[in-house]
Amino acid sequence: MNADPDPAEAAPRVRMRLDLAYDGTDFSGWATQPGLRTVQGELEAALAVLLRATEPVRLTVGGRTDAGVHARGQVAHLDVTAGQLAKWSSRRAGNAGSDATAEARIRARKVNGVLKRSAPDIVVHAASEVPAEFDARFSALRRRYEYRLRGGGMRRDPLTARFTAEVPSALDLGAMQRASDELLGLNDFTSFCKAREGATAVRDLRCFEWRETEDGAYAARIEADAFCHSMVRALVGAVVAVGSGRIGEAELSALRDARERTSRFTVMPAHGLSLEEIAYPPEDQLAARAERTRARRDPLA
Repeated sequence: MNADPDPAEAAPRVRMRLDLAYDGTDFSGWATQPGLRTVQGELEAALAVLLRATEPVRLTVGGRTDAGVHARGQVAHLDVTAGQLAKWSSRRAGNAGSDATAEARIRARKVNGVLKRSAPDIVVHAASEVPAEFDARFSALRRRYEYRLRGGGMRRDPLTARFTAEVPSALDLGAMQRASDELLGLNDFTSFCKAREGATAVRDLRCFEWRETEDGAYAARIEADAFCHSMVRALVGAVVAVGSGRIGEAELSALRDARERTSRFTVMPAHGLSLEEIAYPPEDQLAARAERTRARRDPLA
């Protein structure tokens, strides 16, 4: 004889989008790992307390960051019951004309109230109700990162040191930009990452632009439809190798086209990297976008 289903598990679910930021310095990355402090672990624990959950809270993230990587524009989603949503929201949430943006901020403030006890280095900016078709990972159109660094001879700033990588060699910013331009477009980036099993490293790199920041560092804006594991830090490492004169611009193109891992450049440190933005399509295109993203990309000829 089958047991009766748990009413909590059978209850209709509401999908919630979390927009958040964190200082990744003291985290072992996003993903939960036994015995380690992670962003996912801290956030799921805080939500479980807030929602008085009787079952584990599960988050799906838009950009799975490595240990030490920061985020200003991270996105995640979770499913809650209508009862949990009512407790999470303000008393006026069900009233006609309620401001959805204000409600999203109120819910975020409640999460932050729990987080500040054990994880003040995580901040939730908004907790918004979204369609069930929204998927933080698979519905994304593109992801944008920033990488900050200082080359040899550049003035150091202790106030931004934990977010800025140090390179011992002097760097030619013009050469770095030319090298970055050569990497743009739809390419097989196997030389710069390790694709997950059953997938390819074909990605559309749409932006790779360098600028000098107000505090005198160099910052790269790097945008693509998606990235492989460590791809951003490897791309920056390759461009830094050109900027320092270790390899030439023609060799970088050859390394890209070889589609093989190489020791000619190094993967840059995690602490210089920050996830800045994840962009999504309009609501009526969410399901179609997720379906396309889940499909395996064809290798390039």
